[in-house]
Amino acid sequence: MKRCSFNPILSPIREHSWEAYAVFNPSIVRKGKYYYMLYRAVSSSDLLKKQGSSFSSIGIAKSRDGIHFYDRRRFIYPEREWEIFGCEDPRATYIDGRYYIFYTAISSIPPIAETIRVGVAISRDLKKVDEKYLVTSFNAKAMALFPERIDNKFTAILTVHTDKPPAYIAIAQLGDDPSKWLYEMDEWYREFWRYVLTPDPRRSPLDHIEVGAPPVKIEDGWLLIYSYIQNYFSPRVEDRVFGVEALLLDLEDPRKVIGKTRYPFMVPEELYERYGHVPNIVFPTSAMIRKNTLRLYYGAADTTCCLATIKVEAITKAMDTNMNMVFERYSGNPIIKPNPDHDWESVATFNPAAIELEGKIYILYRALSTDKTSTIGLAISEDGFNIIERLEEPVYSPRENFEMKLTPGHSGCEDPRVVKIGDRIYMFYTAYDNVNPPKVALTSISVDDFLNREWRWSKPQIISPPDIDDKDACIIPEKIDDRYIFIHRAGGINIVYDYIESLEDIDNREMLSLTLLTPREGSWDGKKVGLASPPIKTSSGWLVFYHGVSHDNVYRVGAFLLDLDHPEKIIGRTPHPLLEPVERYEREGYVKNVVFPCGAVVRNEMVYLYYGGADSYVCVARAPLKEILSRIA
Repeated sequence: MKRCSFNPILSPIREHSWEAYAVFNPSIVRKGKYYYMLYRAVSSSDLLKKQGSSFSSIGIAKSRDGIHFYDRRRFIYPEREWEIFGCEDPRATYIDGRYYIFYTAISSIPPIAETIRVGVAISRDLKKVDEKYLVTSFNAKAMALFPERIDNKFTAILTVHTDKPPAYIAIAQLGDDPSKWLYEMDEWYREFWRYVLTPDPRRSPLDHIEVGAPPVKIEDGWLLIYSYIQNYFSPRVEDRVFGVEALLLDLEDPRKVIGKTRYPFMVPEELYERYGHVPNIVFPTSAMIRKNTLRLYYGAADTTCCLATIKVEAITKAMDTNMNMVFERYSGNPIIKPNPDHDWESVATFNPAAIELEGKIYILYRALSTDKTSTIGLAISEDGFNIIERLEEPVYSPRENFEMKLTPGHSGCEDPRVVKIGDRIYMFYTAYDNVNPPKVALTSISVDDFLNREWRWSKPQIISPPDIDDKDACIIPEKIDDRYIFIHRAGGINIVYDYIESLEDIDNREMLSLTLLTPREGSWDGKKVGLASPPIKTSSGWLVFYHGVSHDNVYRVGAFLLDLDHPEKIIGRTPHPLLEPVERYEREGYVKNVVFPCGAVVRNEMVYLYYGGADSYVCVARAPLKEILSRIA
């Protein structure tokens, strides 16, 4: 999403008592050469003293460009008993020569579910309201008409039981006489479950959904931009994530969901979205398409009206269920399994590094023993898939105090990443003693010793900042401006970087842990991110695979691209995962739902990605380098 540089495009005016507190949740319609914005306006609290609080009415403003609005005035305000305590959140549609403006009608203070209903105001010219009716006697919100008749009938979409969850988005067809809509909706409500969207777009019973903007017609169906609130019913309010998502509904039967986004393409990020009367809210209420670009109007923090744009093609691509089908898994996966005959690798074998030397691929994998000590094993492949040799003993084991077990539990040398620089192989790994925070350790070995299986590794040194959890580390395997870029995950959430002048003598006390990549709230990588395999040099930039963890603790794999000369600069990032747990060996194991790469090898423009499946197995998947780069936006 690209936010408008003029955001917020509408803010409260202190001198207008009826809209002094907040203006938000706008609905935009075109009339001739003008755009008209209908919006929820919340008054100052002293306007209606008998109520003891502010109340909502609906304002209207006009614009020539849909960005700069003027001539603001009240348009719909509480008059009838069924709306006496507020008119909120308009959705306007122009059809058959009239403007139909559905809105939320409040008839009690404090509001309860039974007094939160839908009303409609009808206008021929947007100068005055010609008719006004109550539409639902049951709890509902966010009702809107489709911009054309379907099967020759007015067709509406609404959220039923918004305040008596679970809520449902449903389709209703109406007659030509709005004065009879209340009766028709009462009849409809008796069997409303027959008209709800199928399949239900919710990913979790903890989530909440609500109609956003009136549907817009595109070639493939009706595009519905709607509000998707993750963890709405979580006991922790801070877990809630207000996001904007999209559904594609069948043109002839809009009850059928034929496409949907899997994650939000917009969440609160800007200051005006994070701070306001109700913080951390973006709530979509209007959409229109101009030159293949969707204009999305939304409420920010229940305080202001804002605008963002996105290409329609980007939304429809996000609905493509094959977007993450980039890597082709090897049919013989897992290629390395635990060996019950060797205690050191009898529990799990996973999270492999990989390096190609003299035409063979050497896979250094983490092995877990029965006492939960991690060591590094070695297996060799010629074709990248089949293992031709697997050593009987670890090639690297704990030997320093910082990786020796202090109490029963996990400890040792974990999750290696290896790079070749000159005639040496450098291995970065996580050193853990089961008491102190995990740290990144660095050791090295000459290529000759490695190939001759003389395991003369250098004395490991800790290169993490002091007194902080740190792991998932490696360097860009060449110096840039006479310095190495050390990429790691200090603090456990973000991917960070530091500068290192020499790999032989590192002063970890001077590290700053500058942020490089952060989680995207509400998305597949919304909880934490970490480096996967060492960066790969391409003509487009440094290709970096990373793992992202969602709030439901699923590990997936994405990629980002760094500038060749200034690798602190991110050129792009995959909006969708490139690999996620699908197969049983990725979903079931020592830790469920994990794909975790630590190594990648490029052969003949194909990337061989070596990863741990469910913290139990070593697996491999392959994808064209060109295709991976094309997925980075």
